[in-house]
Amino acid sequence: MDITIHSSFLPHDDPDASLAFYRDTLGFEVRADVGYDGYRWITVGPPDQPDTAIVLQPPTPPGAGITEDEQRVIAEMMAKGTYAGVNLATTDLDGTFERIEARGAEVVQEPAEQPYGVRDCAVRDPAGNLIRIQEKR
Repeated sequence: MDITIHSSFLPHDDPDASLAFYRDTLGFEVRADVGYDGYRWITVGPPDQPDTAIVLQPPTPPGAGITEDEQRVIAEMMAKGTYAGVNLATTDLDGTFERIEARGAEVVQEPAEQPYGVRDCAVRDPAGNLIRIQEKR
């Protein structure tokens, strides 16, 4: 069996702010920016990994069958940063963290050794998604 991760999805509530974060702060390239019915889906990814992407999508896209109560819960969870997240990796955790922090990202945790055996940091994107960045060893 030959299975790879092609794309993961993260919600956004402000496509322009999310685009700026992933493109300008993290250095990802924009691979697609598609609008439909007043919504935007933005596909980004690391320049050196053309087969792996993150799709930034509306949290409650049209036709998803999400009730108003569910929309409210999703919005509350996004505001708290508990709805979605992604783990990234770098060979230079300290340098990466310094660049991200200098660009104004919301810092959740500075680089630290974790009891589960990795060294990482955590920030939030503009939608509140938790972005953990682990140091490759």
